[in-house]
Amino acid sequence: MAAWQNVSQVTNSGKSPISKGGVLTIHGFGVRVRMQSGHLQIEDGIADERRTVRLPRVGHGLRRLVCISEDGFFTLDALKWLADQRASLIILDRSGKVSFVTGPSASSEARLRRAQALAHQSGAALEIMRELMRRSLTVSNTWYGVS
Repeated sequence: MAAWQNVSQVTNSGKSPISKGGVLTIHGFGVRVRMQSGHLQIEDGIADERRTVRLPRVGHGLRRLVCISEDGFFTLDALKWLADQRASLIILDRSGKVSFVTGPSASSEARLRRAQALAHQSGAALEIMRELMRRSLTVSNTWYGVS
């Protein structure tokens, strides 16, 4: 029996596991996301069907990491790496229910926050709500063919 019959061959097509939109979906049992020599190392899969993805700090294209699993781990350095790269993280259970979501924080605009806080007192909140409802109903009626 030749050795090549006993050794599983790993095919590497060179295609990035990250979609054009910057999304990487990982799944399986015992998912591991950690830092390894400055790279984000991700291990996912089931039994013998496991894969390892290594992402450098530059040029990876990751904008969102979606994890569909109920067991495994993320190290704190990996979470910091995701935050530094401004990539969001979504963890779903196997039925698709959201367990955890995090995303990049944007710089806050104090004037906008103040205007939002005072909108209720000035009556602007009611006007904004009415306009949103009007637009929502207009879109819904257009969708269902109601004039």
